Amino acid sequence: MKSILLIGINNFGAMLARQLHVLGHQVLAVDREEERINAILPIVTDAQIGDSTNEAFLRSLGINNFDVCFVTIGSDFQSSLETTSLLKELGGRLVVSRADREVQAKFLLRNGADEVIIPEKQIAKWAAIRYASDHILDYINLDKDNAIYEVTVPNEWIGKSIGQIDIRKRYGINILAVKQGGKMNLSVTSDTILHETVTLLVLGDWKAMHKCFKI
Repeated sequence: MKSILLIGINNFGAMLARQLHVLGHQVLAVDREEERINAILPIVTDAQIGDSTNEAFLRSLGINNFDVCFVTIGSDFQSSLETTSLLKELGGRLVVSRADREVQAKFLLRNGADEVIIPEKQIAKWAAIRYASDHILDYINLDKDNAIYEVTVPNEWIGKSIGQIDIRKRYGINILAVKQGGKMNLSVTSDTILHETVTLLVLGDWKAMHKCFKI
């Protein structure tokens, strides 16, 4: 369990708060609008109405006590930038800020953000890969080249073993697990037989995935 400061309870901020609640983290939510704070109270540990660009107010929250500080202010980039900078100055361990565009991300990183989230860009990339591909069901990006993909088993692989298809040698792709009925089996070997009812979790780069699954 981590201690989280969440500043900016817009749509994205509220969704983030709900997910953090599900994961069991302690969340202090902050927003200027009383209506937003009242709406989020049932799913956060605490909530305060306040101006995050006010140094005295932020200082009163004890910034260095939080494991992560999220800045999800959406419509006022100047406030987001000032808040991000103040959080870092006041000892924020990990400051993660939301941006709408790449140019905003650059300014945030230069002014205290440790990491920047661009939700629309990230979900657009995920949707393009997920729905424009026949075999890919999901993916987790690891760096600019590599990702973990959940893929269906191509028809020509059904009934064969992992050793027989040997995609690690041919394409540099590693099979990490086999998933069936929502359950993950990490104990895969070269003798594991592939069935049409399973999906695979594989690690590799996009070019290799393209060749291997003919995307």
